[in-house]
Amino acid sequence: MPDMAAEVNSPEHTKASILNRFVAKVIDLIVAAAFSKLLPPVGFFAGLTYLLIADGFFDGRSLGKKLIRLRTIRIDGGLCTYKDSILRNISIAVGYALFFIPYVGWILTIVIYLIEGLIIIGNEKGLRIGDELAKTYVTENGGTTIVK
Repeated sequence: MPDMAAEVNSPEHTKASILNRFVAKVIDLIVAAAFSKLLPPVGFFAGLTYLLIADGFFDGRSLGKKLIRLRTIRIDGGLCTYKDSILRNISIAVGYALFFIPYVGWILTIVIYLIEGLIIIGNEKGLRIGDELAKTYVTENGGTTIVK
């Protein structure tokens, strides 16, 4: 298995900045929230599904990542699949689902997202829990040398 630190810091794959990852995730959360408001009552599930599989779209890019020019890549160099996306976004989807429970859910959502954010900041490779589970990472330059 390739060394993840070497892979993330290789010339072809620049580790994505925390700010760019944050902006991309906010865009994805806005898309999910729009689904929930525009398509009631199934919009909640549409938003939840989007958050789970979003990194499998556009060759490893959610809509937010595509706009910010980031890409999710597996450590083996392949594109992020829908399965990888579900694994890496399960905590984000749980936070989204909890947000619809007033007060307690809002607090739990904030706690989950803060923990994920702090892990990205504190991790030398910029990995969060979902990245560790799915064996993925986010690259800044879109990973121009991807093996399909």
